[in-house]
Amino acid sequence: MKERIPMTIATVQCERTDPVATLTLSNPGKLNALNAVMWQELRQIVVQLAGDADIRCVILRGAGEVFAAGGDLEELREARATVDSALAYHESVGQVLQAIEHLPQPTIAAIQGPCAGAGLEIASACDLRIAGQSARFGAPVMKLGFSMYPGELAGLLALAGPALTREILLEGRLLTAAEALSKGLLTRVVPDADVHSEAMATAQRIAAGAPLVARWHKQWIARLMDPTPLSKAEKRASFAFIDSTDYAEGLAAFLEKRPPRFTGH
Repeated sequence: MKERIPMTIATVQCERTDPVATLTLSNPGKLNALNAVMWQELRQIVVQLAGDADIRCVILRGAGEVFAAGGDLEELREARATVDSALAYHESVGQVLQAIEHLPQPTIAAIQGPCAGAGLEIASACDLRIAGQSARFGAPVMKLGFSMYPGELAGLLALAGPALTREILLEGRLLTAAEALSKGLLTRVVPDADVHSEAMATAQRIAAGAPLVARWHKQWIARLMDPTPLSKAEKRASFAFIDSTDYAEGLAAFLEKRPPRFTGH
């Protein structure tokens, strides 16, 4: 059963096919370039989904055959009229990217066509990135005379590492999907026509697992990126699954040779 989350604007759509939510960036006249309203709506939807225990995976995609070609340059010119207004605008964008990154549910970017600038930032904030063969990746902002805000650059740097990030930002060229895959920017590349079906199949595989386990794995991966040694309390917390209903169900299903029925408890 499909349910649409109520929308106040039409530029970011959210469609639920429980247990998967699909977010679609839509600004067709500008290759799905993101404007302030879209960023605000995206943040609202992400916050809503973060507290929804029925959603086990989130897919982000662009409308049509484009993911997102960047930010709305006409709006950005006005938003950057002063340093203060520019800081406020881009700090807000950085907060949206962090909200995507910190979603408790696994996230998948389903990428077709251009994935540049703001689009690349959103894709970098996701856990997995599935792209079509004709997709292109980059952030040629050097050709426009401005630098990427540190709060937006952080996600790309964490994913790509310093060498690839330098290549993307200093050269300003667009990488092919094959290049992006070989350099570790993508999870997999599929024929263009298969991007969305592969993303949904991936989401369904994730959703078939224990949802609490998926959330814990995201949590521990993020924590282990911090070199600070785990405390004794954190090590004990890593065994929280022992008291979960899903752990008992997983073991029972294995012994009874049947598919598990996880409830997220």
